[in-house]
Amino acid sequence: MPSSLTPVLAVATSGLGSRFAPVTDGERSSLLQALTAVPDPRDPRGVRYQLAGLLAAAVCATLAGAQTFAAISDWLHDLDDAARARLGFTAGIPASTTVWRLLTRLDADLLAQVLARWLHQRAQPLVPRWPRARRIVIAVDGKTLRGARRPDGGQMHLLSALDTSTGIVLAQVTVEAKSNEIPAFTPLLDAVQTVLGSLTGIVFIADALHTQTAHARQIAERGGHLMIPVKGNQPTLHAQLKSLPWARIPAGHRRREAGHGRRETRTLKAVTLATPGGLPFPHAQQAIRITRTRTTPAKTSRETAYMTVSLPAADAQPAELQDWARRHWHIENRVHHVRDVTFREDLHQARTGTGPAVIATLRNTSIGYHRINGDTNIARATRRANRRPHELIEAVTSRNPTTQ
Repeated sequence: MPSSLTPVLAVATSGLGSRFAPVTDGERSSLLQALTAVPDPRDPRGVRYQLAGLLAAAVCATLAGAQTFAAISDWLHDLDDAARARLGFTAGIPASTTVWRLLTRLDADLLAQVLARWLHQRAQPLVPRWPRARRIVIAVDGKTLRGARRPDGGQMHLLSALDTSTGIVLAQVTVEAKSNEIPAFTPLLDAVQTVLGSLTGIVFIADALHTQTAHARQIAERGGHLMIPVKGNQPTLHAQLKSLPWARIPAGHRRREAGHGRRETRTLKAVTLATPGGLPFPHAQQAIRITRTRTTPAKTSRETAYMTVSLPAADAQPAELQDWARRHWHIENRVHHVRDVTFREDLHQARTGTGPAVIATLRNTSIGYHRINGDTNIARATRRANRRPHELIEAVTSRNPTTQ
């Protein structure tokens, strides 16, 4: 790092993108077929109901708005014979206790992987907002299940990765007891890579807890990129970013919004340090400052955030950086908030085995499924699915996806 606080800077101007090839109809699979990849925890002796059918019923019930294990069982019991037969129940249906015992014994992380892959295969290619192809941006964030408890009485915490373009949670892993999200980051990356096949060109965004050098190196080794905020847990880097001559750097992108009785302006500046040493963070290419000015009838407030990104200026335009920075909120607003409000997750006191993580995965699947079918109001979509169980079952068990 040079002694001068005025290093040579280059303002970000342009960028390139990448995306995955669309999935063909021949590669799509029905829900029943996809769920055969989930191992059955039961003793083979005396098994009366196929695991894939039971899991498919649980997925469909959650797509229709079921909030608890009891509601899943009730939905299955309320189906007529034709609908049950489509799910594989031709000789009776399981008792509610059977459904509950099975779902609380599953490998929750593996189930999340299987269902994420099924959704990803069914998602239609999206039209880029810009003329050139657009990068896949994955938001990483954790959520505590407030109503759930571990056997030791502690709360359960899950770490998830959301494809912000499709609304699909690509991976979810359980954070170990007496640990935190940082050790869970590597298993999460492994799960995302399993679903997508490759992390090349993908941008990951997370909160400041994950501003870890090990995370940055892992993502770079897999061909991905990291855009991350810088706060007090990286004091040297934070001090360097604050000391840059931001007043002399022109604004790269400015965004104004109004609503809910307030006006907000977000101004982004992005620069490349061309001096020896650069940024003291692995693979960091650009320094970013975002200034948020919020005006209400009562007062005006200003907040400044610093970030780094491992893409050079030629590959990440300021408008894209502005968009990516805001996408981290997608996982909170479009997944976690929906699970709390529509599915009442924090009120659900699931406390047996892997049950809390399993039902969280089912809720993620419901949200992702309705999102890729074009729904923005998930509560309304679940009510519609509940009114049309035959159409729902037909859609998820068909190789060619359709909406209800």
